[in-house]
Amino acid sequence: MAVRLNPEKAAVMQVAELMCVAARTAPKARGADNLVTAILADHEEKEILAAAMRAFAEEINAPFFARDAQNLLDADACVLIGTRLQRLGIPGCNLCGFEGCQANEAARARCAYNAGDLGIALGSAVSVAANHRVDCRIMYTVGLMAVRLGLLGEEVGIAHGIPLSVTGKSIFFDRK
Repeated sequence: MAVRLNPEKAAVMQVAELMCVAARTAPKARGADNLVTAILADHEEKEILAAAMRAFAEEINAPFFARDAQNLLDADACVLIGTRLQRLGIPGCNLCGFEGCQANEAARARCAYNAGDLGIALGSAVSVAANHRVDCRIMYTVGLMAVRLGLLGEEVGIAHGIPLSVTGKSIFFDRK
């Protein structure tokens, strides 16, 4: 009889992939898909990102970056979801605070729809994790360092990381 012990770790990767699918199919303004998704599961990949987060924590005196770096290392995997920055040219929008996309571009500002679409995609992704009872937490700290390291490509300007964990108690619960 073949017994497969601790199948939870393999299931985390399946859930991570399903989270990327949910992000991809989430509604987007004008149907413009600017999302980029990735999964970090390898310890060495996570360590590179965590080291950058710890260094940044010291640089700007923000200990929560180091705390989140440890969560990243303790996680089984991490889904990264980011957005390319592209103005969508929606007439009369002005959500960015400028009178149209030309004024937005002249000010080198960001289109509000990119961040909004990213938020909807993140919500869709974490709902998949919740539906499969995989613990997770959306972390802008992880995403910021992923963008700074170019992990999602140089066109991606905003990202978040979603570390995933399957343990007897959520590693994201008693954070210091």
